[in-house]
Amino acid sequence: MAHARRRRLQRRRALVAGAALVVVGAVVALPTFGVLQLTRTPPPVPLASIRPDPTPSVAVPPVPQNLPWPASGEAAVSVPLVGFSAQSGPEQPVPVASMTKVMTAYVVLHDHPLPGNENGPSITITAADAANYSTDIVTDQSSVLVTTGEVLSERQMLDAMLVHSANNLAYALACWDAGTLGSFVAKMNATAASLGMSQTHFADASGYTPQSVSTAADLLKVTALAMDIPVFAEAVSMPDYTLPVAGMVATYTPLLAGGTQGVAGVVGVKSGYTTAAGGGDILAFRSTVDGEPVEALAAVTSQQGPSVLLRCGQIDLGLAQAALAEVQPVQALLRDRQVATISAEGSSSPVVTTAPATLLAMPGQTVTESLVVDHHPRAGARAGTPVGMVLCTLGQQQVAVQVRSVRRLRAPPPTHGLF
Repeated sequence: MAHARRRRLQRRRALVAGAALVVVGAVVALPTFGVLQLTRTPPPVPLASIRPDPTPSVAVPPVPQNLPWPASGEAAVSVPLVGFSAQSGPEQPVPVASMTKVMTAYVVLHDHPLPGNENGPSITITAADAANYSTDIVTDQSSVLVTTGEVLSERQMLDAMLVHSANNLAYALACWDAGTLGSFVAKMNATAASLGMSQTHFADASGYTPQSVSTAADLLKVTALAMDIPVFAEAVSMPDYTLPVAGMVATYTPLLAGGTQGVAGVVGVKSGYTTAAGGGDILAFRSTVDGEPVEALAAVTSQQGPSVLLRCGQIDLGLAQAALAEVQPVQALLRDRQVATISAEGSSSPVVTTAPATLLAMPGQTVTESLVVDHHPRAGARAGTPVGMVLCTLGQQQVAVQVRSVRRLRAPPPTHGLF
């Protein structure tokens, strides 16, 4: 009996303990709830407003321009890097002979570019091309010997046309490019119009026809662009060239460095002569100014007399050297010059340049300055925050100088609290 009672008591204690565990477990499992906090989203920090300061006019001090214009004919000179050009006086279109070939080469290279050292497509000389050589010889035109079936690359034909002024290769290239000479001449005139050569009209690809007319200033417009094409610039700098059949042919361009009458720094470009046109020449002369390479272009037309091409080259060289002698460095910006003001939340800061800027210029020119904002600081921005840059531009030159704030902008007051 005692054992039975002991076992019943133990079972009762176990049930009570289990019930207690259940209760405790239920209490632990009860969820607890906190107080939900609702806060306002702070408004965006306002952007600083930027007010550019008036741009001062940076002009080159006037220096007398002693440009030695020829006594007759027309002449022009330009320095593309600084955007300078001048001409001897009012111009009228005149026959320009083989200086036409600058446009011929420019159109061909536009349609069939030759990157790097590539020679371009192979072109087979036709019977008509070969016949043109015989015609050119009879009519006293500059030409190179070619034979029917001879294969030349585009580069070979361009080089020979520009070095030896080969009329027959000018026609061959024109027909290869456009199908017919008439179609190619139409391209030449369309290109001239697009370049602003308003006093130019071409009637052939070589310039032998007196109806191919232009002016010295117009010729420099296409020459400046052509000289930016490495294949063209290399071709016009060569004093001679060798072809498979014709052998070595020499340039007619006077004063070309490396030639028999060469002048250091003369790197092209093209001469021309016909009875109708007289003598003419386009010259490129390269030098350095303040350690920077600079190139001047000069052109002259309608010259007469003995050794006319040599005299044309001398006129051009005098103009080019005189123009480069007047190119000078100009400090367009000083370091820490204020160019704008930024404002936010009632505070403001000057915006200043971080470095000076120097460009090359000719007398009487003005440097164009513009502020480019590429970062709008917000209220609270630190001193020295970048804002953008100032661009100084003249001709082909453009110098970018970063600008920054000087003082810290006041931060907006903090916002917090409950709805």
